[in-house]
Amino acid sequence: MRQITIKDIHSTKLIVTIDVISSLFILLFAYSAVSKLLDYEQFKNELGRSPLLTAFAGQVAIGIPLIEIILSMLLMFSRFRFLALYGCFGLMIMFSTYIIAITKFADYIPCSCGGVLSRLNWNQHLWFNIVFVSLSIIAIISYQDES
Repeated sequence: MRQITIKDIHSTKLIVTIDVISSLFILLFAYSAVSKLLDYEQFKNELGRSPLLTAFAGQVAIGIPLIEIILSMLLMFSRFRFLALYGCFGLMIMFSTYIIAITKFADYIPCSCGGVLSRLNWNQHLWFNIVFVSLSIIAIISYQDES
């Protein structure tokens, strides 16, 4: 009978960490994408009212939910998970950058977030994003350590 080593326990912890964080991103992005698509016209209109996105509202309204769905699907497969975690990191950085820019430089701040997230104020939303950026970093580092 094989004995369990510290390395085995460490590896299992890393795998569980990656799986939990991946699951959180799947829930977040799937929920967010569905919320945006169910209220697509409202989402597109709010993006159109954004001083930073007015010219690109149509493309962004389709692109963001599509990216969220693709990342959610990629996270489900271990073969693509590492790449998807980098995608999650990038998307959350973009969302956070948008929040910082819109709150610092715009007079009107539309809320184009989907579902429950639309109930957060901008400061809360930024902290929420920072938590998910941090989670993506933890998962990426864990993935590299596990390999």
